[in-house]
Order: sequence, then C-alpha cells, then structure tokens
Amino acid sequence: MSNTKYVFVTGGVTSSLGKGIIAASLAKLLQQRGFSVTIQKLDPYINIDPGTLNPYEHGECYVTDDGAETDLDLGHYERYLNIPTSQANNVTTGRIYQSVIDKERRGDFLGKTVQVIPHITDEIKHRIQLLGDTGEYDIVITEIGGTVGDIESLPYVESVRQMLWEKGEDNAIVIHLTLIPFLAAAGELKTKPTQHSVKSLMQSGVSPDILVCRTEHQISDDIKRKLALFCNVKKEDVIQSIDAETIYDVPNLMLEEGLDEVVLKKLKLTSEKKPELKVWNEFLRKHKNPTSEVEIALIGKYIELQDSYKSITEAFIHAGSSNETKVKVRWVHSESLTPKNYENKLKGVDGILVAPGFGDRGIDGKIKAVQYARENKIPFFGICLGMQMAVIEFSKNVLGLVDAFSTEMKKDCKNPVINLMESQEDVTDKGGTMRLGAWDCKLEKDSKIHGAYQKELISERHRHRYEFNSDYKDQIELKGMKATGINPRTGLVEVVEIPSHPWFVGVQYHPEYKSTVLNPHPLFVDFIKAALKYSKK
Repeated sequence: MSNTKYVFVTGGVTSSLGKGIIAASLAKLLQQRGFSVTIQKLDPYINIDPGTLNPYEHGECYVTDDGAETDLDLGHYERYLNIPTSQANNVTTGRIYQSVIDKERRGDFLGKTVQVIPHITDEIKHRIQLLGDTGEYDIVITEIGGTVGDIESLPYVESVRQMLWEKGEDNAIVIHLTLIPFLAAAGELKTKPTQHSVKSLMQSGVSPDILVCRTEHQISDDIKRKLALFCNVKKEDVIQSIDAETIYDVPNLMLEEGLDEVVLKKLKLTSEKKPELKVWNEFLRKHKNPTSEVEIALIGKYIELQDSYKSITEAFIHAGSSNETKVKVRWVHSESLTPKNYENKLKGVDGILVAPGFGDRGIDGKIKAVQYARENKIPFFGICLGMQMAVIEFSKNVLGLVDAFSTEMKKDCKNPVINLMESQEDVTDKGGTMRLGAWDCKLEKDSKIHGAYQKELISERHRHRYEFNSDYKDQIELKGMKATGINPRTGLVEVVEIPSHPWFVGVQYHPEYKSTVLNPHPLFVDFIKAALKYSKK
C-alpha cells in the first residue's frame, strides 16, 4: 500500500491565474524540505494530447523523454524541480475516454452500462494514482486544468471528491487558486468572486483546505478573516499570491507566506529542513542584476502568442543568468521578412534564432534570416525546422542548388535536401506519430557543439517527421557546412554547423525542453556567450 500524499490544485474565477506556477513553486519548497515530489496536469479537453493543437490555441507542445506530447505546464514543472516528467504526468479527457471506450469494446465491463460515474471517474483516479503507486514519491501534486464551474472539468472535480473521501483528510487536500480583483472605481479589493467560486466548488462536494489568492495589492487581515469566514477555511489557510516581477520569484513569495508549512501541517508531515533556495536565489540575483545585454532576433511563425515559444524564452532567461546578461528578444514574424526588408528588420541584433514550426507559411522569411546571419557572421542558432532552413539556405546560396527545398513544403522538389524520414513514409495519423522523445547523438570533437556540451554522447528530445537528406551530405560538407552530430543507431544527421563562421549551429532536436534553473542548457549558454562576444565588437 502506497503512503503517498495527494495535493489537488483547482482554479476559480478566471483562467490563466498560474496554477502551474503555484503547483511548481509549492513542489520546489517541499523538495527543498527533503520530500520526493512530482506534479501532474489533468487537462479537460477531448484531444488525446496537445500534439495536434495549433500553438495559437494552446501555446507550445512540450515533449518528455519518453515521447509524450504534453501541456506546456510540464515545462514549468521540470524547470522548477529539475527532474524529468513522463507520459503519466499529463492526462487529457480524450485519453480518459479513449481508454474507457477501449475497455468497453474488449468486454471488460461485463455487460454493464458504462457511465461517467463510476467508469470515467475510476479511470481518472487510476491515472492520478499511477505516479503515487510507484512508491517513488512522498507527495503527488495534481493540477486540474480549466476553471471550477466549467462543464468539462466536472468529472475531475468529482474524482477529487471521491479521492478525498477514500484517502482521508490527512492524505489528500485541495488548494483552490482564485482571484481577488481590485476595483479602481471603488478603490478596494473584492472577495465576492472568490466566495462564488468556492461555493461552486462546494456544490460539487469539494471543500478547499487552502485558498491561494492572486492579487495586485496586499490582502489585509480583515480580508483574510472575511474569506476564512465565508469560504469555510481558517485564516492562516488564506495565502496571498501577489503579482511577482518574474515567475521565478513565486517560490520565495510562497515561502514567505508559509504555503509549504500549511500544506505539511494539513498532511500531518514533518520536516526539520527549511527551504534554503541558495542556488535558486543566486540564479535570481544574476538574472536581476545583469552586467551586459544582448538582443536576439527570434524568427517564428506564431509570435502573436509568445507562449508558443515558452521553453525557448525560458532557456534564454537561464542562459542569460548564467552569463550575467540580459537577453532582450526581438520578436520577428517570419512572414514579415521579404528580400527587400529583411536586412532592415534584422539590423543591430547580436544573435538570430530560427524557431521550430510546421508547414510552408513564412518559410522564405526564415531562409532570409539564415542568409543574413551566415553572410554577416552573426551568431546563428537553428532549432528543428530552423536547422532544416539552414541546410536549405546553404544548399541554395552556397552549393548553387537553386531548387533545393524540403519535401514537407514542396513534394516534387528536384533537390530534396530535407526529406521525409523513412520510418514516416506509411504514417497517416497525425497525433503522436512523429519521431518523439529522447534520442542519442554522437558529437564530433573539435566542433562548436562539442565545445558547448563538453562531451561526446548526448541525449536530446525530438519532435519531427522530416530530416537532413544524407544523399547530399558529401556535397554540403565539401562546401563548408559540416554534420557534427550523428545518431549512432540510425546514422541520421542531428547537428550541422559552419566551422568558418564564429557561431553557426543548427540542431534537429529541441534543446530548449531540457533547460532548467539549476541546469541551464549548455547550447543556449554558449549561444548567448557568442552573442555577447559579437555585441562587444
């Protein structure tokens, strides 16, 4: 029997309050106290996973080592805790229903009528407890997506109600994250939306143990007393979460408010260790007191929603802190770059990153950005599609293969320097069918990439269908672009660079997924270092 304790995080009043950040901050504090903690996200949408969702709809799709396409909150969990997540850390309604329907088709329910209660809720509870049953974790924090009162999240709230009853009050608790809005006309904070949100939660049979209140202004003791009285919690269980300068300040703010202490008291857990956050706060000190500044052009197709590149921008923050440098991002829509204006739009930057993406929209702009970086000796970093664009640009403008392209955008191109992977040729389904998860890569010594990692064998996460066409490898290398990272098992080219350029690296994988506060990704650190060197010229 597992002794794992469960903490559920629900949200009320409005979406986008930062349940993921609160969950990750609490987990960080509990981890610092010596407990083994993990976090999972339950998403109420019916997609099996976010893999087929447009980034405009849902922000970036985050990929785990075991190849799960997940919610971007899992990126926050990893960046805070410095431990990898897995398929079990993200569950969607689509996956729940698919599993139950598959069981029904197999005859697992012995002729019973399949219903939301108990079959769907049992499946949800099973998924929640998968991590706890491993025996690896003292505490599992479960973030429930959406807002209390949504039709979509009702089965999850009901599953929480059942688990609270089954586990007992010392083994499972609910933190309800809510908003205390400030009405400028009245000049005061209003508690009524929170009261209604808690009422809605209690109507579903779940009473919150702790209230975490997002606010722009300090919450007075009077307001805390009022919330405690109307929401059926103790005054010390009302925690203020005031707007922070950065998301990385939140663990310190929650420490000051004593969120971790309240949680441990509710779960009847004790710890002699106090959260020190030494390395964390050293990262914050460098981040907030940079000695230099660089400007990086991020060339993307989805820049209207900057969450589409969340892991990249966070990796910039980690690498910037490591270099004691402020990284200013110049957001450049690849569709806006034309042969007439690309030089003007990219003028003055210290580095250029061409971001991942799919489809043919904005491709010409990405190729122009690569050309500008290559010809002007500006540090260049291409990720996934960005690396493929670097190969196409080099093939067109250096090899003279004017019709070089990718078969993703042009199926019948004469020189397909980027081609569909052999293993993908018979794949028709879109969801979860790409080359996903962690793959090994062997790096060539005396290369820029080896200099960054300081090791020969690396493992990085992938999410792609198309690859460097090895038929063109010899021609491309003869002209000065080298393949410096190869998958030892498949022989696929994973890394290209131009040795004659100060810093020009393209990678087929996604290094941004593995950058954390405690371990900034070496490639991003090296890229920012190169941009800093360029800026000082």
